[in-house]
Amino acid sequence: MSDNLIDPAQSRVRTIADLARLAGVSAGTVSRALAGKSLVNEETRLRIQALATAHDFRPNQMASRLRTKRTGVIGVVVPLGHERRQHLSDPFFMTMLGHLADALTENGYDVMLSRIIPDADDWLEQIVNSGMMDGVLLIGQSDQFEVIERVARRYRPLVAWGSTMPDQVHCAVGSDNIAGGRLAGERLIARGAKRIAFLGDVRAPEIRQRYEGVAAAMAAAGLAGGPLQLTTHLASDIMEQEIAQHLSAVGDRIDGIAAASDVIAMTAMRVLADRNIRVPDQIPVVGYDDLPLAMQTVPRITTVRQEIAAGARAMVQALFARIGGEDAPGVVMPPLLIERDSA
Repeated sequence: MSDNLIDPAQSRVRTIADLARLAGVSAGTVSRALAGKSLVNEETRLRIQALATAHDFRPNQMASRLRTKRTGVIGVVVPLGHERRQHLSDPFFMTMLGHLADALTENGYDVMLSRIIPDADDWLEQIVNSGMMDGVLLIGQSDQFEVIERVARRYRPLVAWGSTMPDQVHCAVGSDNIAGGRLAGERLIARGAKRIAFLGDVRAPEIRQRYEGVAAAMAAAGLAGGPLQLTTHLASDIMEQEIAQHLSAVGDRIDGIAAASDVIAMTAMRVLADRNIRVPDQIPVVGYDDLPLAMQTVPRITTVRQEIAAGARAMVQALFARIGGEDAPGVVMPPLLIERDSA
C-alpha cells in the first residue's frame, strides 16, 4: 500500500473530541456549536457545523439526553375507560393526533402513542413513572377524571384535552361544552323541534356537559323534561346498531337529534335514511366537533365547531411551559355553530 494513502479508519470522526481536534477547538465549543448556541461566534459555529456535515458526524443523542435528563419524547395517551371498544382510527382521534404530532415534531420531539384501557387505578402513574418521556398529553379525560387529578398533584408536565371543572388541579384544554350543547339545542328548537333526543354517553365529562347545554336551551325555551338521553357509544362496530335500537324504541316521540359527535350524527343520519325519514325535514340533526367528514355527508352536517387545531397548539404550548417549570393554566375555547344542511 502506498504511504500517500490515508487510512479511512484513522480520519473517521466518531466523537465530539475527534471533531474538536479536527477543528482546533475545545470539545465544549463543538458541543455548543452543534447545539446552535449563541456563545460560539458565528464563523466558528458555521465552520464546525460544516466539518460535522463533511464527516457525517451526528452527536450521540442518548448521551446528550443522559446529561440533560431529558428523553426528547412526549407521550400522547388516549384513555378509554368509558369507550373500551373505541379505536384510534376514530376520526376525532386521528384529527387531534395529527395536529399534536405536527406541533411536537416541529419542536424536535418524538411521539410515543398509547391507547389505554384503564383496568388498574395506577395506569397513569405507570406511564409518568416510566422515565421514558418528558411529558404527557391526554386526548380526552374519559371517566378517569379523578385518576388524572391525583397524578397531576405531583406530576406537572401533564395536559389533557377535555373539560375544566371548578377547583380542577390538572391543566385541560377544550371547548366550552355547555355553551356548545346550548348552541345545538337552540338550533334544533329554531327548526321547530320540541322533543329532542341526545345521542351520547354522558359518563365522560365533555359529553355530559354537552347534554347539560341542550337541556339548558330547552329549559330556556320552556320545553319541560329536557332532552331524551339515549346512550350511544363511539365504538364504530356497535354505534349503528345502538342508534337503530334507540330509534325503534322511541318511535315518533322525538323530532330532533343532538349528537355528541359528528360521527354519531353521521351514523344517525344513515339510520334515518334507511327508514325513509328525511333530514332535516322530518328530524333535524346537529353534530359536534366539525370534523372534515361533516362537509362530506349528504346532507352536510350542521355542527358545533371545536377549534381542534388551535386546541392542539394550546396543549403543546402549555405542556412545554410546564416542562420548563411554569404553571400554565388551562384553556376554555368558545364553540361556534356551523350552519349547514342537516338542521
